[in-house]
Amino acid sequence: MNLIKWTAVAGLACAGLLPGAPVRADDISCKMSFQLSGWSVFYKTASGSGTVHCSNGQSLQVKLRAKGGGLTFGKTKITDGVGKFSGASNVRDVLGHYANAEAHAGAEKSAAAQVLTKGNVSLALSGKGEGWNLGVAFGAFIIE
Repeated sequence: MNLIKWTAVAGLACAGLLPGAPVRADDISCKMSFQLSGWSVFYKTASGSGTVHCSNGQSLQVKLRAKGGGLTFGKTKITDGVGKFSGASNVRDVLGHYANAEAHAGAEKSAAAQVLTKGNVSLALSGKGEGWNLGVAFGAFIIE
């Protein structure tokens, strides 16, 4: 009997008829426009600035830093960066250290995308820029 119940529940879940993880009523959507430039020779460092705007009307000017290490070489500049946050309930939830791991290769004009996490908050970054880079790096993306 239990096998029949679990099979029915699994079938309903696969069909999308059962609710998924609950969405918190206080979650807001936030978007960040930013610019970032940096260099790497084994150690990677970058800095920049941006503005975060949230669906509840809050906004915040932020400073950005990226740091880490690995087998990486290059120089980059992102001028039209966009970040989309999820899991935030207040504009201040976007502040802090996000885990970062990446593999990269590029020359001249380039585009990149990356997803970072910090607890319940996720950040999807995308941007266009210029420079050259090659390598694998691990580190942190910091929003202050």
